[in-house]
Amino acid sequence: MQSRKIPATIVTGFLGSGKTTLLRHLLQNAQGRRIAVIVNEFGELGIDGELLRGCGIGCDETGAPDGQLFELANGCLCCTVQEEFAPVMEQLAARRDQIDHLVIETSGLALPKPLVQAFQWPALRNAFTVDAVITVVDAPAVAAGRFADDPLAVDVQRRADENLDHDSPLSELFEDQLATADLVVVHKTDGLDAAALAGVEAVIRGETATGVKLVHAQHGRIDLDVLLGMERAVEDAIDQRKTHHDEEEDHDHDAFDSVSVSLQVADRGRLLAALQSLVGRHEIYRAKGFVALPGAAMRLVVQGVGARFDSYFDRPWRAGEARQTRLVLIGAGLDAAVLQAELDAALGVAAVA
Repeated sequence: MQSRKIPATIVTGFLGSGKTTLLRHLLQNAQGRRIAVIVNEFGELGIDGELLRGCGIGCDETGAPDGQLFELANGCLCCTVQEEFAPVMEQLAARRDQIDHLVIETSGLALPKPLVQAFQWPALRNAFTVDAVITVVDAPAVAAGRFADDPLAVDVQRRADENLDHDSPLSELFEDQLATADLVVVHKTDGLDAAALAGVEAVIRGETATGVKLVHAQHGRIDLDVLLGMERAVEDAIDQRKTHHDEEEDHDHDAFDSVSVSLQVADRGRLLAALQSLVGRHEIYRAKGFVALPGAAMRLVVQGVGARFDSYFDRPWRAGEARQTRLVLIGAGLDAAVLQAELDAALGVAAVA
């Protein structure tokens, strides 16, 4: 029916919280729902879009694009709503009879409030409604005292980081993402004991609105009926959700750098060790990319938050596809040439004269 609005779920959360894992699970268990996806990347490589295509999203059975996956790779979505977001939404509105639900995965650096406010524009309001804002939280990171400005909760956890600046843009971003949430996914809870988990929930409760539900999850596994169909019409309520950036006419992420490095990798373990060492010397918040290992028919995905790194093979290399290793590093004060040189040295690659 032409008058029907497409419900849109916005998935937000800090770098490495598990947004893409959650989205991958949602799409693999769609149960016939026709779900369109917008993925917002910060950096040069569309890592998350590639991972989702590995689930069959964005391509039909022949491998041709099916128009269901839209990847916005030119910066933070909350900063580019007019330039990039609006045209994509117009395309989706024209196909509303083919779409049951829209899911938007924001960059880990995005502020959700300006994005939700974009749904107040007449062109979007007539075609879409924000079903809910879902914030994904990395429970082990919060348990370790990162991005928590509640001193009591941090003290209870006894894991305070003496070097943490609670007035930093990172903590404010974390708090803003919680302040706009309708549902908080407390992710990666399987490694926490009851006391640590209670501390994480205390931190989250200190930043969320009364009545916001917290759900625990591992590996993004949550029933779709919990994630979709909340019918909150968040665009009508978002102005009452107070955040750190309410008084700013605009915002930027100049505090963050995103650099890309190309590597020659002979051994997975040596690469992960090199990355962990690199994080110890530089302010790197997030690392992610694809790795080509000699003799391996499968592509290796590497993702890291702080000094924690995961790696897994996601799919075979395709015929004609360039088998190369490229990583995106996101942090503050990063120098691409320095990072490239240090990684090359750690991996035993001779410098080019």
